[in-house]
Amino acid sequence: MSDVKAEEPQLGVPAATPSGWRVPLTDIVISEQDVQAVLDCLESGWLTMGPRNGAFEEALVRYVGTPHAATVSSGTAALHLACIAAGLGPGDEVIVPAFTFVASASAPRYVGAEPVLCDVHSAQNFNLDPEDVARRITDRTRAVIAVHFCGYPAEVLALRELCDAHGLILIEDCAQAIGAQVDAGGRQVGTVGELGCYSFFSKKQLCVGEGGMVSSADPALDERVRLFRSHAMTSSTWDRHRGHDPAYDVVDIGFNFRLDEPRAALGLSRLGRLDEAIAARRAIVDAYRARLPEIPGIELCFDEQAVQRGTHFAFPVLLADRDTRDRFRADLKADGVQTTWYPALHTFTEYRQFAPPDGLPAATEVADRHCALPLSSTMTEADVDIVVDAVRSALAAG
Repeated sequence: MSDVKAEEPQLGVPAATPSGWRVPLTDIVISEQDVQAVLDCLESGWLTMGPRNGAFEEALVRYVGTPHAATVSSGTAALHLACIAAGLGPGDEVIVPAFTFVASASAPRYVGAEPVLCDVHSAQNFNLDPEDVARRITDRTRAVIAVHFCGYPAEVLALRELCDAHGLILIEDCAQAIGAQVDAGGRQVGTVGELGCYSFFSKKQLCVGEGGMVSSADPALDERVRLFRSHAMTSSTWDRHRGHDPAYDVVDIGFNFRLDEPRAALGLSRLGRLDEAIAARRAIVDAYRARLPEIPGIELCFDEQAVQRGTHFAFPVLLADRDTRDRFRADLKADGVQTTWYPALHTFTEYRQFAPPDGLPAATEVADRHCALPLSSTMTEADVDIVVDAVRSALAAG
């Protein structure tokens, strides 16, 4: 959007983006269409949850292929509300992957349930391992939260069978994976479990700053999500504004997890370009995967099927060990390339209490070895060249 040009780089100094990085971890471009959509909302004078949320929900229903979609204030709120809607509470156990963002494990604790940390397949495929899930089921287990980490679909069809066999609820954490497919027929994540939880945080494929959504095929679950997202009130401000409900009742202890109208307007505007953005991300992933294997010391994650079905929130690679990974990240930082990594949950001070005796070896290994390289829908081949050259230089330096 901006016509402001960056200053010419000094000799010997890497050219940088406004963020200070030659290639930032991610990037966001707000189009004039997005700006106008938000401006129209602001000029309408109605800013809290209302008709634009309704339109956004209808569009999400069509995009995901789910009967119900309820917008909320964040992906964390979506997980919290899913646990409430599922009826989880004190004394219940919820199996969650040990390698995920902390919100996946925090949500069961919000309702008094206990997270049971489960291992992932391997460092190369770090989604939930159904066989390890089966080993950790007890008579207190009530639900499984399957995370589609980094945009790669987890084995939710196998987990669905496992949950059905044991009478468990399956909640899908789709925060990083909107649009990802679980089978060759194009069925999307968020449609296999009883509830699907999405995030529209700034780094996500569909970003509005802060926001989220809960999908469900069950109208009763959808009704509970909608009730608890707004103080357990029996009518909304928009309903009362239109004169549909002159009063309201409060029937439980609810929350203010509403998405406001400007963010709904932004989400609706950006949703129409989501497939294009995902295709651009996949093209960058394909470029990385074509060039990085020739560099000794780096290993790719996931297979080609996962690449084609995934929607690529992040591009993870593996290094030999933690020390190598840390040096690698430091070298890339010095070269102007931003990276990141995720700790395993059981290494956090608050979550050590949930570490099982086996130590979760696969989750521990991937946390120690992985590094996420820059990835966004706005990256170019020139950006890939910069990153690949920085990777080669860092690993050559040893």
